[in-house]
Amino acid sequence: MVARILGPDGQPVSSSDLSKEVATPTVMGVRQTAADAVASGMTPERLADVLRRAAMGHARDYLTLAEEMEERYLHYASQVQTRRLAVEGVTPTVESPKGYPTAIVDAVHALIDTPELLDAIGALTDGIAKGYAVVEPIWEYQDKLLRPVELKWRDPRYFQFERIGLTELRLASDSSLDGVPITKPTFIVHMPRSKTGIPLRRGFARAATWAFMLQNFALKDWAAFAEIYGVPLRLGRYHAGASETDKKALLRAVRNLANDAAAIIPIGMELELIEADGSKGEAVFGGLLDYLDKQVSKLVVGQTMTSDDGSSQAQAKVHDKVRLDITQADCRQLATTLNRDLIPWFVAMNFGPQSAYPKLSLPVPEPEDVKELTEAVARLVPLGLKVGQKEMREKIGLSEPAEDDELLTPPAARPAPEDGEEEDEDEDEDEDEDKGPPPPKRPGKPARLSAHHGGCRCPSCATAPAGLAAEPGYGPTEIDSEAELDGFLVEALADWEADADPLLAPLREALAAATSYDELEAMLPEIAAKVDGSKIAMKLAVAMAKARGLGDARD
Repeated sequence: MVARILGPDGQPVSSSDLSKEVATPTVMGVRQTAADAVASGMTPERLADVLRRAAMGHARDYLTLAEEMEERYLHYASQVQTRRLAVEGVTPTVESPKGYPTAIVDAVHALIDTPELLDAIGALTDGIAKGYAVVEPIWEYQDKLLRPVELKWRDPRYFQFERIGLTELRLASDSSLDGVPITKPTFIVHMPRSKTGIPLRRGFARAATWAFMLQNFALKDWAAFAEIYGVPLRLGRYHAGASETDKKALLRAVRNLANDAAAIIPIGMELELIEADGSKGEAVFGGLLDYLDKQVSKLVVGQTMTSDDGSSQAQAKVHDKVRLDITQADCRQLATTLNRDLIPWFVAMNFGPQSAYPKLSLPVPEPEDVKELTEAVARLVPLGLKVGQKEMREKIGLSEPAEDDELLTPPAARPAPEDGEEEDEDEDEDEDEDKGPPPPKRPGKPARLSAHHGGCRCPSCATAPAGLAAEPGYGPTEIDSEAELDGFLVEALADWEADADPLLAPLREALAAATSYDELEAMLPEIAAKVDGSKIAMKLAVAMAKARGLGDARD
């Protein structure tokens, strides 16, 4: 018995449908698009009609215009390419549920690493501008697995939407005005959502068509202006009795004067050259084109600082964050499409339907200040912060080391000397020969000030002779900061209840005696007279003195 191929829904799939190409171009008919042209001679009335028909489902002219815009409007093509390449530059990864079969995960990893899939991801980004994009997989057995050996981009003009909701994609056909339902189950159809609405109105190419038409007009007018720029106005005057022949001769002479700098005219007629006054006419066309380009940049990449002007680094960073947000959204939506139309079908047809499937993701790394990040982690980890190595590697751009890689390790730490013991000065004598003589030691100074010693440890109370705390070589050479502060805190808070009791006892007695808030308020002057804060004040004074001594010794 031949095993059946099942899809993710558990329904059998025909193997002949998987290997057969469906959305193929034709020499003639609705899927013949080589001769389509719309942009030439575009007028506002014609453009309005193209957009109106596209909104009703007749999108052939609109899709043709969107294609031609990327060929004729250079700034628009640049911005579209920037947005699409930002997605193509993201490396796909696979996430699988815990305990998922390794064989399936490895097969999915092998699938996403193929050049065909990476090219298909780039082809699907075409839908960001046009509203939708289609890739048709051609499935064949390879390495004992049924896999897409080809992922062919299909021209969006090969398809159309059903007429009622304009959301169901169908194959355009000469035999049906409504199109033919697509029976092949494995088409990858990407319909990005940059705005709500039907797919044909989502793509930003629809809004960019007006900028394209206006810049086309401006370029033509600018070219005509440049052709005669700097050439003086040629003015011919004829007398009232001039015949039509004389008028034509004068006009011919005026025209020829621009090319030959020579002309003849009948007697009685005049020819005058008037210098053009003002040379700022080009600013009008240049300003209009610059304005249109900036609006297109805002439409496509969400900002202008990284595409048109970047005079401020701070503003450019903010605008680059906007572009990063757009790239993340594009990648998230594209990953959703692949997790719906490719990954489940590949897994189900090879390993059977599963309750859950591995997920393809396109993670967009955010730019990190590596120095600031590593310094922050180095400070927080000793305090108990738990940080995953995988996350840190992703943020600083380091991969997982292989088993045979030579690993970097921290230098071996030297053992600290015990309390009261002098360090062996001869141990590093050879290393310190070139460093000069060590600073002189003050007699009677302890080798190390331990955090466990009791009593005051300020310079004035130390066993060393009196001197300035800032004097070189004076004071402790090592202080365990954390242990020092912990010991100081324990000492300062000892017997805090006994110290604070004279301060709070009168208030507690009044609270116990009072029967109402008004009565308690009337007793406040008497309470204030009984409050004794001398013990807590003395405790604070001693703590302040010790803290000042510790600070001076450390400085």
